[in-house]
Amino acid sequence: MAQHDANDPPPPYYPTAMHTLPPLKPYEEVVYGVGPGLMPPNHPRYIPRYPTHVVVPQVTVAGKPPSRKRRRCCDNNAQCYGGSGGTLLLLGLLALAIWLGVRYGTRLATVAILYNHDNDRPFVNQPLPRADSCPNNTVECDGIRHCQVGSDETKCVRFGKDGSLQVKTSQDGRFLPVCHQGWDRSHANLTCTQLGFRGFYSTKAAARQDSVGLTVTGRSSAPIQGRVETSPSCPDQEIVSLQCLDCGIQKSTSRIIGGSIAKTGQWPWQLSLHFKGFHVCGGVLISPDFVLTAAHCFPSNTPSNLSPNNWKVFGGVVSQDKLPQPYLVERIVLNENYNNFTNDQDIALLKLTSPVVFDDKVQPACLPAFDQRFSHGTQCWTSGFGTTVEGAGTISRDLMEVTVDIIATEVCNNRHVYKGAVTKNMVCAGHLRGGRDSCQGDSGGPLVCKSGSRWYLAGITSWGGGCGQRNKPGVYTKVSSVLPWIYSTMQLERS
Repeated sequence: MAQHDANDPPPPYYPTAMHTLPPLKPYEEVVYGVGPGLMPPNHPRYIPRYPTHVVVPQVTVAGKPPSRKRRRCCDNNAQCYGGSGGTLLLLGLLALAIWLGVRYGTRLATVAILYNHDNDRPFVNQPLPRADSCPNNTVECDGIRHCQVGSDETKCVRFGKDGSLQVKTSQDGRFLPVCHQGWDRSHANLTCTQLGFRGFYSTKAAARQDSVGLTVTGRSSAPIQGRVETSPSCPDQEIVSLQCLDCGIQKSTSRIIGGSIAKTGQWPWQLSLHFKGFHVCGGVLISPDFVLTAAHCFPSNTPSNLSPNNWKVFGGVVSQDKLPQPYLVERIVLNENYNNFTNDQDIALLKLTSPVVFDDKVQPACLPAFDQRFSHGTQCWTSGFGTTVEGAGTISRDLMEVTVDIIATEVCNNRHVYKGAVTKNMVCAGHLRGGRDSCQGDSGGPLVCKSGSRWYLAGITSWGGGCGQRNKPGVYTKVSSVLPWIYSTMQLERS
């Protein structure tokens, strides 16, 4: 699409783009707007549609901006979008609203962070519970909580390849490996519970040639960054390998390459998120207590969209016609850095009211290492209950799976594909020739890649230009880029 001056009216959306705009449902609200200096998008923004008591179409001009491409969320009436010959007048009015929104709309800053199960209204226009207060002389990662909520001690632990534990301390200021000498099960348990897990799964020694490491001291202060100190080298050149959770294991492995119905146990971390009884988005189980999904699944224009009481999470599901007992949501945490114009850092974390019991049907996916890379051409898989054909009227009743290839960001950002819209916090996957892709209703679901015997969560389904179109692969939130936020949030939300 050609570029246009931000002060000029946007090009007409019709008739050339008419097929991309579904008619509004009586319960759908579409919000338009654009910030200063930002170019008009080539498509309006689609947000999840939530049933309300509104009986006439509503279009709110100004407020939130449209995204560049269609979000991969679905409405709660299982009607992702459809066409009607009697909607031309409405579409014409909608085009006018779009022009007004683009010409005069303003972009609002993203505020939302935390929403409690016991409160139907989000903490908007109030001090947010996780908005921390820190003294001016705060020292991060010294093992002492200086900030009121403790955010100064939440980004001090990470995992490298093969589970190598790395800790950042105020003494050195760098992430360094922990020496295995002096390490024991109590330290392993402390570290994993500190990160928001319920304990550790396994720990062992691993060989490493680092010249500097961290040795465990006799101090009993928690957290782990307060129990280590810098050492010139590790004895025997052995460091700690730690795994907090047994994850990424499939109980069923038979499959057909490309766009087929998944079998029970094939993708046991796949979840279905329901709002008031209808599938809206996918989700990914990453621990007994936490679920990852897309932030855009929770549009903040209506408080009820953000109330945990309105959401239910289903695990071990391969058919929407056979739903088990749901998991209930205690809190919804949206990434405060989520940009609803660019879709950058499109990630949210749900805390469940009670822990999930793992079995053959329900298992967590592995979070990747901070330095784990999935190179161009790596074959990965995505799954979900989204529509199987762009323009279809309903979601899939069956869990569908499809193999997709990782596409290098420089390829995705060229002028024939997404023209620079893919940020460093996103990953492209699919096929440039089209045909294999995620679609509406798949938002928040997993993009997983296998390494060894385990499956790692490479991405969260976020957006794309249509579904399965040539040169329009799926775009996913890159999980390795948002790991600090994930671990930090799990720590702050742990019981």
